[in-house]
Amino acid sequence: MSYRSGFVTIVGRPNVGKSTLMNQLIGEKIAIISDKPQTTRNKIQCILNDEDFQIIFLDTPGIHKPKHKLGEYMVKVASDTLKEVDVVLFVVDEGTHIGPGDRFIMDQLENIKTPIILVMNKIDKMKQEEFNLLYEAYRESGLFHDIIGISALEGANLNSLIHKISELLPEGPPYFPAEMITDQPERVIVAEIIREKILNYTDQEVPHGIAVEVTMMKERQNQDIVDINATIYCERKSHKGIIIGKGGRKLKGIGKSAREDTEGLLGSKVYLELWVKIKEDWRNSDSILKGFGYE
Repeated sequence: MSYRSGFVTIVGRPNVGKSTLMNQLIGEKIAIISDKPQTTRNKIQCILNDEDFQIIFLDTPGIHKPKHKLGEYMVKVASDTLKEVDVVLFVVDEGTHIGPGDRFIMDQLENIKTPIILVMNKIDKMKQEEFNLLYEAYRESGLFHDIIGISALEGANLNSLIHKISELLPEGPPYFPAEMITDQPERVIVAEIIREKILNYTDQEVPHGIAVEVTMMKERQNQDIVDINATIYCERKSHKGIIIGKGGRKLKGIGKSAREDTEGLLGSKVYLELWVKIKEDWRNSDSILKGFGYE
């Protein structure tokens, strides 16, 4: 068998398990995960290496109806990747019929010539009859090259999915070195880890109004310690209070949890300092969005 390599985008509604799926496929936690929709904001490339193929996965923001300029950016990122890849994975989750959000994405997919694999996620939560009904509804659309049921959380049927993807890739050499698993700089991943912890520690609208910037990341000379400073930006004074919490307890919890994950990522001790600042309505500011890397 000749070597194959190519790009695969993962699209779907917010919160259907796209980031969980990519992390499972790669075997490393690169994309952040939360039970809140619109967790992923940028296109994140992760690389799966095998002796016969290299798959570059693009985890994208969920396609949704945007409410602000950040939302418009997120949807554009997801939609643009459809034109750049060799295979599209369209991820849906449990249910007995095709909902309006999935139909909206299917309408966009009708205009592309790229082979599309429908990935029915969370089969561990579905009864066989429910799976059959949903499978048949999607099959009748005639839009998909293949349909496969998986559980990203439990890792069920992922080897079959990888096999189906590899068969559709073009022949060619690898794009990245074999030891590389992501194109994201460590600073970006650390900022995303911190944002994930804020998503997990806060609720309501606060998570979507926050951004994280790692302002300093430096390894201490002759010591196995990395010093990291990061600033959390929120849109309102009340949000700042929620993130910090009474007596600073919530921010301490966010910092402790982020530090533990970052130490696992970097393989060294981490000293993490967090600050919280207010940038009002930053999600609608072109200049601020550009400064945060959304462009």
